[in-house]
Amino acid sequence: MPAPTRRDALRAAALLPLAGAASARQPEPFRGMIVRMHEPRNLEMPPSGFAHAVTPTEQFFVRSHFAAPVVDPNTFKLVVEGHVENRLELTLAEVAQLAKAEQTLTVECAGNGRVFLVPQARGLQWATGGVGTAAWAGTPLGAVLDRARPKAGAADVVLFGADRGAVTADPASPGPIHYGRGLPLAKARKDEVLLASTMNGEPLTRSHGAPLRAVVGGWFGCAAVKWLTRIVVTDRPYGGFWQTMDYSLYARGAGGEPETVPLTTMLPKAVIANLGPQEVIPAGRPFTVRGAAWAGESPVAKIELSTDGGATWTAAKLDGDAKPHRWVFWSFDWTPARGPARVVARCTDAAGATQPPTRDPDRRSYLINHLVPVEVTAR
Repeated sequence: MPAPTRRDALRAAALLPLAGAASARQPEPFRGMIVRMHEPRNLEMPPSGFAHAVTPTEQFFVRSHFAAPVVDPNTFKLVVEGHVENRLELTLAEVAQLAKAEQTLTVECAGNGRVFLVPQARGLQWATGGVGTAAWAGTPLGAVLDRARPKAGAADVVLFGADRGAVTADPASPGPIHYGRGLPLAKARKDEVLLASTMNGEPLTRSHGAPLRAVVGGWFGCAAVKWLTRIVVTDRPYGGFWQTMDYSLYARGAGGEPETVPLTTMLPKAVIANLGPQEVIPAGRPFTVRGAAWAGESPVAKIELSTDGGATWTAAKLDGDAKPHRWVFWSFDWTPARGPARVVARCTDAAGATQPPTRDPDRRSYLINHLVPVEVTAR
């Protein structure tokens, strides 16, 4: 995609009334980020971030549930315990010696797009930038599990971060808790699940989980536990706070009654990167609509664009190779007629799943991939 235009910069600036004040207190560089919360730090990638196939680290979104802990890499130990033959306490060097891997993976916050929910839902009001793609390098989680040797009947691999605090919102936690998420053993052994120590060729920053974090390809970012210090293998499905009370949705079971299930895979989603709400563009002149799309564990199969709010659709062009676990850019050449237009992009994955036209309330305040037109005017 081309470099961001002056229009991109102005639109991002309009969303950043607090960013300048925050940057003076930030020890890490965060270029043009949208501040969703000061403390704990929660920062959204600006629209210009979609100009990069690999998101610059300083523009990669930051999601924090509690204050970022300071984990000393010199005294760091990764504890692996629970339903395993070998309990482990590994230094960073020992983790790195087990195996090496590098993958370019897209991570999306499970609440990305929450600002588009009506009525407003609780939680951080992400727009479209609670997502990013980075080159992650480290050790496959599977290599650590091979060393620990899960026992027969092992069910989940639970990842715990050093970040800790009390959740006071409803539902509240029973006192201070660590952030933690469980993966089924089969997913934990997949190649796309890494314990990453570097990001885009550099050591992890504190905000991005230094010195070690998980990255779970194809799954929402709630599974990508930062500041990783402890792994517990269980003999039954994990039912912790962040697996049931939060980062969960309703699935319709027997008789159509809802039951709570944890969030897992990312869904097909297309984002328009170079048009903002109420933007004015030249009428009768060629204009290229650009954006990004991803579909979790499946590659993107096609992108379609509508300029009439979804009444009619035309195929867009994929501007690269669509692969699982990462976004792909797309473009659409359009000569707008004078007047208003409702522009919306739709993604379909290789399995045939596509973005729904309306919101499913069973998803609570997560998995936001319903179609949201961008209203513009051509003059």
